[in-house]
Parts: sequence; structure tokens; C-alpha cells
Amino acid sequence: MSGLLLRLAGPLQSWGERSAFTPVRETAFFPTRSALVGMFAAAEGITRADVAGLKKYEQVRLTVRVDRPGILLEDYHTVGGGFPKERTAATSGGSNKDAAVITRRQYLSDAVFVVAVTAPDRLAEQIASALRRPCWAPYLGRRSCAPDEPFLLRRHVDNPEAELLTGVPLTAPEPREHEAETIAVQFLRESPLPEGRPGAAADVIEINDMPVSFAQHGRAHTGRRLYRTIEPVSRALTGPRKTLLTRLIDYTHAEERA
Repeated sequence: MSGLLLRLAGPLQSWGERSAFTPVRETAFFPTRSALVGMFAAAEGITRADVAGLKKYEQVRLTVRVDRPGILLEDYHTVGGGFPKERTAATSGGSNKDAAVITRRQYLSDAVFVVAVTAPDRLAEQIASALRRPCWAPYLGRRSCAPDEPFLLRRHVDNPEAELLTGVPLTAPEPREHEAETIAVQFLRESPLPEGRPGAAADVIEINDMPVSFAQHGRAHTGRRLYRTIEPVSRALTGPRKTLLTRLIDYTHAEERA
């Protein structure tokens, strides 16, 4: 097993938990497994109708470090107003609504997440190669939410989860003198930490975001369990905000120089 590291940052992100269309399109407060698996599949050119193509991603383990949770925003949308009926929003019965559809959509503003993607070596290599030269461009939950660079931090890491604790620069407030040597950071894990390890106490989250099918008229998900922990991360991973981009680029290019 090995893996890769992604940094999900940008002006806006939106991680929908529901596949059904609702008047308020909510966002989860962290990247969902459905969205990340969809990102990997799109990068590899796997279509929505290819249900069998998703099976291999069941081997992937995802760990999320919450560098900055972001601020919840909601905006107002109308779809189809002022057009002939045949050009208005479609209904599930195959007709059209003949009126504007009003929705509100939620986003996370200025959020930053770092994701450790752990998988069998060959699959990890396939995902990393696809994300470097994607068939369809990755986005942060919605197509309008483009990721900042650097996006793919490392393409091959023996232990990507350990890198979240010891290697990846942390987007956090600039440390002050005489502060503690560690910073408390939130993690979302798919497996509980061993007892006795710092931060092992966890809140358990049940979420319905394990993708079974992305088919346009047959989307299906099952549930999974997440363990939300607060863990100590070395203060050495922080630094002045003005140097963050340089530190991230140096961290990313260190793999190429090795």
C-alpha cells in the first residue's frame, strides 16, 4: 500500500451529501467520499454509466486533514425563467416545468483540506497519473469550484497518512513566540486510531456518501462511518502566511528532485 496527497483549496468548495434535487443544495463541511471518487473516476475517463469501473475505488482509504474549515455561504439561483416551456427546467416525468425554478446553493468559502489517498500501489499510481493529466478536469464538488495550485502535492508516498502529521505544510495562523510545540488540528478518518495514541478519542459521524453508481438517472450511495479526531500536529509545519505558497511548492517539487 502507498498513496498520494491532495490539497483541496480555492475560493469556493461545495460537497453535496444528497443526490436528489432539493430547493436548498447543501454542502457537507468536508470533502465527501462520493465527490473524491468521482474526481478520480473523471480524471481516468470513467463515465457515469460505468458502474463496474467504480468497484476498484472500494480499495481506497481516505484521510482528511482540516487545515481551514471555511465559512458557510449561500447564494440564490433561478433556472429557466422567461423561456418557452420546452426550454425550462425538465421534470422527472419527461416534461418541463414551464416556470423558473428557484434554488439556494451552499458553499464553503476559503476552506483548505489536505487528503491522504491510500491504495494498493498500482491503483495509487493510476490515480496519481490521471490527476496529473486528467481526462476531465477536477473540481471541488461543483464545476464552478476550481482548485488552487498546488493541487497534487505528492504522487507517491509510502505512508501518506503519516505525512499529514509530519510533512505537509499546514495552512494555519502564523505561530507566536512561546506557543506550544504542537497545534490541535481536526482529522476525518475512515478507521479509528489505536487506543493510547494522541487524539484517539473521536466523534463518530454517519454519512451516506459511499458511491455505488453515478448514472444520471440511477445514482446510488451507501453509508460509511467517519471518525473525527483532534490531533497534535508539529508547529514546525506552519510559518508566515506570506511564505505558505513557497513552502507548498518546495514540498511538491522535493519529490521530483528526489
